[in-house]
Formats: sequence, C-alpha cells, structure tokens
Amino acid sequence: MQIKTLDLWTPKEYPYEGEIPTLTSYITDSTRTKPAIIICPGGGYQHVSDREAEPVALQFLAKGYQAFILRYSVNGIRHPQPLLDIAKAIKIVRDYGEEWKVDPNKVVVLGFSAGGHVAASISVHWDKDIMREKLKSDPERVKPNGTILCYPVISFQEFAHQGSVNYLLGENADEEIKEKMSLHKQVGSHTPPTFVWHTVTDASVPVENSLLYISALQKHHIPFEAHLYDKGVHGLSLAEKETSEGRKELVDAHIAPWIDLAHEWIQRNI
Repeated sequence: MQIKTLDLWTPKEYPYEGEIPTLTSYITDSTRTKPAIIICPGGGYQHVSDREAEPVALQFLAKGYQAFILRYSVNGIRHPQPLLDIAKAIKIVRDYGEEWKVDPNKVVVLGFSAGGHVAASISVHWDKDIMREKLKSDPERVKPNGTILCYPVISFQEFAHQGSVNYLLGENADEEIKEKMSLHKQVGSHTPPTFVWHTVTDASVPVENSLLYISALQKHHIPFEAHLYDKGVHGLSLAEKETSEGRKELVDAHIAPWIDLAHEWIQRNI
C-alpha cells in the first residue's frame, strides 16, 4: 500500500490563511482498475474529524477500492471553497486514474455529517459554471458516479445544523444562499445515485435532513438506497470500537454493517 498526501492548490491558487486542503491517497498496487472512494470526514465545517478519515479509508481499501481522504476547507473559509475542494479532488483522481489504477466511471464520494454536505454539494452542483471558471474543467469531469451520505447535513433552513451554516456561510447569510445550499432543493435529473444512512435519534443533525434528501431523490427518480436506524447518536463513523475513542455510545453492532451495505450497493449500482 502506498500512502501519499498532496496539496489540492498552489499557494497562489489558495489565497487564505492556514493549511491548504489536501488529498491523501491509499493506493494498492494492482493490475486492474478499481473503484475509487473519496471520503469527506465531518466536523461541522469547523474542523475535519480524524475518526471519520483513515479508519474508513482502510476499510474500503480492504474491500477492493483505491481510497482517498479529502481534508477540505474549514474554520470560516466560506462557500464555495469546500465545493471547489471536492470538485478538484474528483478531477485529480480521474486525472491520475491510469497511474493509480482507478476506474474513471466508478468514482464515489462519501461524506459524514458536514462532510455529507460537501459530498451532496458536488452531487447537485457539479454542473454549475463555476467548475469551468475556477477549475478550467468540463463539469462532467468532476461529477461523482455515486454518493454515500452518512448522517448528512442537508438543509440550511428548516432542521439545519446551525454550526455548519455559520461556518460555511456566516452568521448573517441571506435566505437565497441558504436555499442554494439546502441541497434537497437542488436535486434533479443530474444527481447521481445515492446511498444514505442516518439514526432517527440523532440529536445534532436531525434525521429530517436525510428524509428531505431521500424525498427529493424519489421525486426526481434518482436511484437510491436508504437505511434509517431506530437508535443511535450522531458521529458514529464505523460504529466500532476502533473509531469510538472509548465512548460506548459510539459502538453499535446493529449499525456497524452499514459499510458492508454501502459496498454491496456500489457493486450493484455504480
């Protein structure tokens, strides 16, 4: 296995203070191409959670993927930069696809919580003119082939996770931009197939976020699979001891198989 981290942007391209967003690749030598999974950890757009990063990448690596972790812009770096970060990450994975043995038609984005908002953002906004303007790329080049959303932030209006709204848009954002970033309202025929899971008792990001997105997918006839678990806290990650940091509530044997279900969904649908 090769692990490498590269900057998404040059200092000139990224005119913000702080660390430049990175893409870390977990690549296994292979004579055949493999699907790629680009993981966007959560963190409320304030930070990027380690619990939802490498442990998840290693699980997908073991299932036959080339895995990537995106550490996107956070802590007050506003929209559209995180959207551009995930778009650039997808473009890089496809640009290096031959070298990294990635199937360019099987590039899947996966996001947890606010990272779910990042993943869903590119899933509904990949076709916007900003992709040509900022990335000098055909928007099709940054379109995911599939999306996996794990207890995602979706709405920036009703049922919003207010911390994510404040860090991405600012505390005084107007309703027009909030509606644009309420991603269920942006779903259309251009949206890729999606796998969603959430717990009904999530006290941080209400399950209605996923329900709104699922309803929009159904309305627009987008293939999807959804799993709603009756109990469970926010931020479960793999729901195993490895990602629990000693917190018993982050271990749940009933929910832990979500990653197997997601893998099976990719095999059937992407």
